[in-house]
Amino acid sequence: MPGSATVVTAFHRPENGDGEVFAGWTAQAVSAAKAARGYLGSAVSDGFGLSDYGVSHTFSSVEELHGWLDSPAHSRVQAQGIECGVRAKSSDLVLVEDAAPPPGIGVYDHTVVAGRQDEFLRTQHLLIAESSLFSGYESALLLCSTADATRWQSVLRFRTEPQLAAWMHSEQRAAVLPALREELAEDFTESVRSTPFGTILRTENGQTRATPNWKTAMIVLLVLYPTVMTLSRFLGPVLDDAGAPPWLSMWLSQIISVGAMTWFLMPAATRWFGRWLDPFDGAKLRANVLGTAAVLAIYVGTLALFASVKWLQFWDYFD
Repeated sequence: MPGSATVVTAFHRPENGDGEVFAGWTAQAVSAAKAARGYLGSAVSDGFGLSDYGVSHTFSSVEELHGWLDSPAHSRVQAQGIECGVRAKSSDLVLVEDAAPPPGIGVYDHTVVAGRQDEFLRTQHLLIAESSLFSGYESALLLCSTADATRWQSVLRFRTEPQLAAWMHSEQRAAVLPALREELAEDFTESVRSTPFGTILRTENGQTRATPNWKTAMIVLLVLYPTVMTLSRFLGPVLDDAGAPPWLSMWLSQIISVGAMTWFLMPAATRWFGRWLDPFDGAKLRANVLGTAAVLAIYVGTLALFASVKWLQFWDYFD
């Protein structure tokens, strides 16, 4: 089942330096979003320190999020903002739960200890000041939930992924993180990234880890075997009937299988087995055992399927 989706929009600071107009427009935007189907919550960045002004809205699915963005109500809210001088600084950023953010975007969730919001904001101000000195820095948002003042999300935007990584692994950032952790009820979580072939990259507690190679190999085999068997059964005979020589038939089949796995099948498998592939959560005994057992069970199921269903056995369809 697809996860929730959030749209984040950054805005220019008011020309007169007064945030009251933005606050008034934000209240209207949140009220309008609440009436939309699938609405879960909103958060606002009021331009504290060096952060940008911004607002985010979260919906229970990507489809419901786009339903809101494409609605007349959203268009009216945007038009009202333009009329009162609220100008977007960048295009909408759409973040989907359990999916990697776009390259160059860092997303961090925080639960702040009650009563320590001021200290948290000062530390975040320092982090933004330090990050702004790095090559490729573009903007930062500090979004506070409108429903819970202890729930925050920071969104950091760099021009490219390597430039974001340079900041993430910098000594300057590492020096500030201990102070940040003192202000949090639980350690912050950082954005998760995955490669097309099932390796998840994640940073937690200042440590960056990747999915173990043996898990990546298992998930690739999980998808590769039924893909090759299915293409051999249905695409192979078509190419054979068309007169394609075996060397060309195999090449064309591999193009289709690699494309399907890269853009469709492996991303889906990575989502389904995300907890098991996660280098931190998946290392826990229960997640490790259950995930491995599930993959092995699917192995057995696919082997039994192609061994017993004659209609799927490609070797019976070649002369």
